[in-house]
Amino acid sequence: MGATSTVQKRPRVLFICGSINQTTQMHQIAQQLVECDCCFTTYYDDGYPMTLKRLRLTETTPLGYKISARALGYLQRHNLTVDQEGLNGPYDLTVTCSDLIVPGNIRQRPVVLVQEGMTDPEGFWFRAWRKYPWLPRWFAGTAVTGLSDQYTLFCVASEGYRRHFISKGVNPDKIVVTGIPNFDNCRRFLANTFPERDFVLVCTSDVRETFGFEDRKAFIMNAVRIANGRPLIFKLHPNERVGRATREIERYAPGSAEEMIANCTVLITRFSSTAYVGLALGKEVYSDFDVDDLRQKTPIQTGTAAEAIAGVCRKLLTAPEHAVDMSPLPARRDELTPELAG
Repeated sequence: MGATSTVQKRPRVLFICGSINQTTQMHQIAQQLVECDCCFTTYYDDGYPMTLKRLRLTETTPLGYKISARALGYLQRHNLTVDQEGLNGPYDLTVTCSDLIVPGNIRQRPVVLVQEGMTDPEGFWFRAWRKYPWLPRWFAGTAVTGLSDQYTLFCVASEGYRRHFISKGVNPDKIVVTGIPNFDNCRRFLANTFPERDFVLVCTSDVRETFGFEDRKAFIMNAVRIANGRPLIFKLHPNERVGRATREIERYAPGSAEEMIANCTVLITRFSSTAYVGLALGKEVYSDFDVDDLRQKTPIQTGTAAEAIAGVCRKLLTAPEHAVDMSPLPARRDELTPELAG
């Protein structure tokens, strides 16, 4: 009787993308998992938020059509396998860019959450969610990142962010400091072709587009004061309404924000992750956040964040306890479909 041979099945991994920053991070992690069949989807849910999307009430978020189209275009340009909403699952593992929404169809297998960048300030909606936890998490934006507890492990940017998330209530046993792609090797931006040098760069935030308040006039006037006669360049957040923003500033410079930061002398921003690029490169940085606190949280500069996160994924894929544990992750009432929520 001849010996039988078995073909080992390749692990299947789903990557949930969002903004271009989040999508490129997911791509870099997938590139490290060469032994896996990797599929990608734009940001999604399987409950009532999709109704809000169809009504175009989520256009300033990764769930909206505009940002989803950008992500899908990126995936198609790079010939990546797309499985919208993970309908061809189940997958052995899901890697997601955000836990503001955790779709029900990924909760029965391991989930790795990856920090995308700077988190939102703890404003009105964050305080409201803390007081009334039945409110949807996404009301509070990225200020509640990690607080779903609906993931297996959470990859974060630095030890400073580990302490930050623990102080908010994230389970410390689930946090792994890996660094985050796109912000783990800021020195690479020093080699660039952006022509300007020694200027004051102002990177705006999309506060108004995400239903927050911003006194843009005061922000611009403060930037002028800090510049004190030095050349001033504004770089708009990609989620901003360009027409409105360009009417409020006298100069708009195209190009890579990171390369512009590499060439600037001073960086002024509000709630943008670009502050970390400036801090990593030793620039003079102004932010609405406490800059000393941001220094403590600056992503570690190893240049190997994607590789480290891929290592976390491999451990989950090979862990025997996850191979047999099919119990679903807990659901919050606000994430159930209206029918199930009653």
